Amino acid sequence: MKLKVVLFLLFFFAFFSRLFGLGEVTLRIGQDAGWSLVEKRDGVTEVDAHRPWTVLSLIAAQPAAQGVYTDMLFAFDETSPDRFGDSVGNYKVLMRDTDGVSRSDGLMARYGAGAAIFSGRYSVVSDGPLVITPQTGDALFASGKRVGDFSIEFWALPFNVDTGEQMFAWSAVKQRTRIDYIMQSVTCTVSKNRFQWTFLDFFASTRDDVRSTITLSGIMPIIPKTWSHHLIRFDSYTGLLEYLVNGKLEALTYATSTGHESGDVYAPLIGEDGKFVLGKQYVGLLDEVRMSGGSRIDTETMGTLDIAKFPAAGGRIETRSIDLGEPNVQIVRVDASTGRLSFINNKIRNEFAGKSAIRFSDESALQFFIRTSDSPYRWINEWRVLTPGVNLDEQVKGRYVQLAVQFYPSGDGEATPYLDEIRIVYKPDEPPLPPTLVTVIAGDNAVDLSWKNSPDIDLMGYFVYYGTVSGTYFGEGAVLGASPIDVGKRTSIRIDGLRNGTLYYFAVAAYDSLNPLHLGAFSREITARPLQVR
Repeated sequence: MKLKVVLFLLFFFAFFSRLFGLGEVTLRIGQDAGWSLVEKRDGVTEVDAHRPWTVLSLIAAQPAAQGVYTDMLFAFDETSPDRFGDSVGNYKVLMRDTDGVSRSDGLMARYGAGAAIFSGRYSVVSDGPLVITPQTGDALFASGKRVGDFSIEFWALPFNVDTGEQMFAWSAVKQRTRIDYIMQSVTCTVSKNRFQWTFLDFFASTRDDVRSTITLSGIMPIIPKTWSHHLIRFDSYTGLLEYLVNGKLEALTYATSTGHESGDVYAPLIGEDGKFVLGKQYVGLLDEVRMSGGSRIDTETMGTLDIAKFPAAGGRIETRSIDLGEPNVQIVRVDASTGRLSFINNKIRNEFAGKSAIRFSDESALQFFIRTSDSPYRWINEWRVLTPGVNLDEQVKGRYVQLAVQFYPSGDGEATPYLDEIRIVYKPDEPPLPPTLVTVIAGDNAVDLSWKNSPDIDLMGYFVYYGTVSGTYFGEGAVLGASPIDVGKRTSIRIDGLRNGTLYYFAVAAYDSLNPLHLGAFSREITARPLQVR
């Protein structure tokens, strides 16, 4: 009676543990567990200061330059202001006033890992917070250089838009006669809530007595605490000088003898001792300050510049092949904690959704995928879409599991979803319990074995082991073959071909998978000695 109760309890536990999720295990990725299991990161990076731990979000990536040649690029992605530099290498930083410039983090930046923050303060003995000069003769603005097509562009986020603020300035000394020198400059300053570009004696006339001043102002007011893209481009063939804001034409003129599309073109001639000053008397952020030789934007694509912060294609992560320790592990479900990050009015907006959303009202979204296998090198299942928090079907099983997540930005490209944590909930495939009540009856060169069924609900069969040494079952000579003998789901077997007079040791083990083999523990060991009966 007691044995029947034990068998019933074993079966009850095995059945209801599967039914009600008993024995489930959770593997966590993210939060305090970190992201080391995330092996592939395409357009996705770790960011902090938004949750108590790092989260994964899209990288703000600068669209590929359409210009012919990038002459200077200050991306401000370096770790600190004292490392700011021209990534092309044509220009060097002559002076950094750390009272006037600092570095933002990646989310505040328009693109990349950082942006320059200018405070409007700088030492009275310095020319500005960031002073730059040419260091090679290849530089577009090297002394004595006659410049053809060129473009100057940057992203700006002014805090106040006060008249007189100066984001960008270049100046040099130009010799007109043996004893006559004039100041030459290009500046971008704030005037009446708009950015105004002024070119003073920058475009050289064929007549030495003609001095030129060209001014271009934007049409739309600049919105404080909002990123905007500013571009000046010059066509040396026609003399056309254009100013574009956020990819849209705001103003144009001609650097020609007539001021129109005719006459002699006034090509730029660079003077001596030229230098750039960024952020002088400016309070706000600058990012991706770029100067190029050649047209930065073709006429055909004017107004269609992709200026979104996050690329529409989004990004993707994939975990490594995660070993769950044994074959046929059932993946019950995948849970996820998510959120959304955006940058509004110079403030980071963090909307943490927990596990309640993978798509937000602004169309930013996360899509999850899974595949499993019993080999880390051959996946039996292709990627399949999963919904976090929803139980998966029983076909999603294997020793190895891999997850992928696709990140999509908001419809306007200004916000990114983020991944806070992934939780893989799985049920280990416990080996089947050994059969009980194993009995043996010796015969002539044979034995008869029998046992009670294992209570495992996905049982596939039994192996019978025999040998002549206790606990070492390497027996041979039986008609059915060497040890072990696969008997399927039978619960009894006659083993013929044994030697009379030899003491044999027997054990039975259940299995629930053959490929790969998933074998349970041995039953209790029993012995029998076949004997001749007549």
